[in-house]
Amino acid sequence: MISVVAVITAKPGLRAQVLEAFNANRPAVLAEDGCIEYQAAVDASAFPPSRGSFGEDTFVVLERWASPAALKAHGASAHMAEYSAKTKELVASRVIHILEAV
Repeated sequence: MISVVAVITAKPGLRAQVLEAFNANRPAVLAEDGCIEYQAAVDASAFPPSRGSFGEDTFVVLERWASPAALKAHGASAHMAEYSAKTKELVASRVIHILEAV
């Protein structure tokens, strides 16, 4: 299994717009062969900000894939290309961590 932690930082004040596009694309991703989990997360509102907080412009995408091939197919999918094009001008940075269990 492959896990992905993608840290997406929107340009100031635009996180809601990027999350709207993410949520519109999410059903297509969840329908992909090998997709186990695909969800967005933000800092928990019940806790005060800390040094590890992401802040109001950032969200994290938590993903789990059945295999490296499934993740590669996801990256090459038409709906991900559309999502990237739709959010390109809204996003300040993307940092993607691809992980495997030890």
